[in-house]
Amino acid sequence: MSLIIAVLMLGIIIMIHEFGHFLFAKLNGIGVIEFSLGMGPRIWSCEKGGTRYSFKALPFGGSCMMLGEDENDSDEHAFNNKSVWARISVVAAGPVFNFLLAFILSLVLVGALGYNTTKLLSVTEGYPAQLAGLQAGDVITSVNGRKVHSFDEFKAYLFTHPQKDLDLTWHRTDPSGKQDSYSARISPVYSKDSGSYVIGVAFDAMPKAVQNPIELLVQGLYQVRFQIQYVFDTLSMMVRGMVSLNDISGPVGIVVMIDKTVEASSSYGLLNVLMNLINMSLLLSANLGIMNLLPIPALDGGRLVFILIEALRGRPVDPEKEGMIHMAGMAVLMVLMVVILFNDIINVL
Repeated sequence: MSLIIAVLMLGIIIMIHEFGHFLFAKLNGIGVIEFSLGMGPRIWSCEKGGTRYSFKALPFGGSCMMLGEDENDSDEHAFNNKSVWARISVVAAGPVFNFLLAFILSLVLVGALGYNTTKLLSVTEGYPAQLAGLQAGDVITSVNGRKVHSFDEFKAYLFTHPQKDLDLTWHRTDPSGKQDSYSARISPVYSKDSGSYVIGVAFDAMPKAVQNPIELLVQGLYQVRFQIQYVFDTLSMMVRGMVSLNDISGPVGIVVMIDKTVEASSSYGLLNVLMNLINMSLLLSANLGIMNLLPIPALDGGRLVFILIEALRGRPVDPEKEGMIHMAGMAVLMVLMVVILFNDIINVL
């Protein structure tokens, strides 16, 4: 059952991504040769309106194959014969649809569960926060210039920036309702109990229910922003050598993670399982959107770079050279995927 759930989750996220490409290709009059979910040999397909719709054997990945996407074609419906802005909209639509999916999922989560804040429940005596003047009831508003709206954001910042001094800003409301702002520089200390660097605070974990549609939209946007920022922070950790390839999960690792999530939350009821799966889908969708926008050949971001270069110089890059660069990028990505898949299997065994 967990395997089926994992395949469905990944399939839907990928399908939404490819549907973004497909929809904007159709809107811009670009011929779509095949719209497929999965990779490898076809197990089912049908043709309608000049497009073949397919399900393929391997339930990971998908594609929207457009006419003239990787080769010169004189047909007026070919991708490369459309305007720069038309092609940009088609290429960017995939990641944008992933962000839209993440936003919709965040609305479901916030609407059903509410949202957490950065209000402090307690401050541990003798720890840096207490020494800096923080008190229970204070609301942390920013850390090192970055606005924070939930304790998840704050904890994620500490996790992705260990041992870094924190310039904190917080608000305090007195009994009369007057609100004052404070700030201080705090140095986290290592805690053997948690195995991480802490400042000695506990947040109010009681979710706050949304009061109106505007608040729901705002908190949903905050949630998506947090997930996107978390992806960038973890990428930064990779660049700084704090995360290795062994720490990165591929399709197999994601399936195992989903299986563990379902198993751990099943005893708390179906609703708990569903909310956890929605939260994971939100993170995966935001992750897929960001990763595809990276300026790496063969990815959407790499294609956008070449289209933007064309817009700046007034003529396209030689299609043969661009094709070779994308092919090289795809080869590197395939090697990377094999390494990640191997690590996934080793970790499972």
